[in-house]
Amino acid sequence: MNLLIINGPNLNMLGAREPEIYGYETLEELMMWLQTSPEGVNHQFKFYQSNHEGTIIDTIQDEREWCDAMIINPGALAHYSYSIRDAIASINKPAVEVHLSDIHSREPFRNKSVISDVCIKMICGKGKKGYLEALELLQSD
Repeated sequence: MNLLIINGPNLNMLGAREPEIYGYETLEELMMWLQTSPEGVNHQFKFYQSNHEGTIIDTIQDEREWCDAMIINPGALAHYSYSIRDAIASINKPAVEVHLSDIHSREPFRNKSVISDVCIKMICGKGKKGYLEALELLQSD
């Protein structure tokens, strides 16, 4: 399976940004862990991170022919980016939304995701294991 993994704003700061919430691993370490996991070794991955909404949309659209499925951690864009929501819906590929922290137990503005209804599932609060759970879900879908 060809998997597009998209990470949104501020996820490039993993390991340095609020490690008590997001953990001590860098984004690169987390993505390498996913790719080399027993569940990931038989798949092709493309990893993408951006702090810019439009480039995330461009990537979703540009990779639609290549990818079979997508895992997206939209970061704060989950709470207000209807344009990313529409881009996910437009490519007609299964997508899983992942958040390292439990967005439902944090600040009120983080409680709602506008992206979740175009994804087959939202996984939150499981740290890096959320990405692995998303991969396992897509393998079984």
